[in-house]
Amino acid sequence: MNHKKPSITVDGIIIKDNKILLIKRRNNPFKNNWALPGGFVEYNEKCEDAVVREIKEETNLDTKIIRLFGVYSDPERDPRGHTISVIYLLKIVSGKPHSGDDAKEIDYFSFENLPKLSFDHDKIIQDLRREI
Repeated sequence: MNHKKPSITVDGIIIKDNKILLIKRRNNPFKNNWALPGGFVEYNEKCEDAVVREIKEETNLDTKIIRLFGVYSDPERDPRGHTISVIYLLKIVSGKPHSGDDAKEIDYFSFENLPKLSFDHDKIIQDLRREI
């Protein structure tokens, strides 16, 4: 029996000087809206490797995982279909921020002055704020 399966994505939370790193999306869905850096896990790839790879591709930053933050699985969170996102807290190891791949721009935002966010990233950041 063939079952439909959700896609797996990863997103990274990077905080520097009490500001959160976001990317402006280059592509649909949510083109030109801001989001946490991240993307799809490739076949035969660990989530932990995927988040480090995606952040490097989108921001030019080498990062290290601090810890798992959470898993977000609402079937309605992505208009492309059911995706489950694994969210990690990371720290920057090296590199200078520079947008690349699916990121049109990157910037740090204070938690009090966030732009319009993609997917359910506003909920993720609200959960983060409750925790820190």
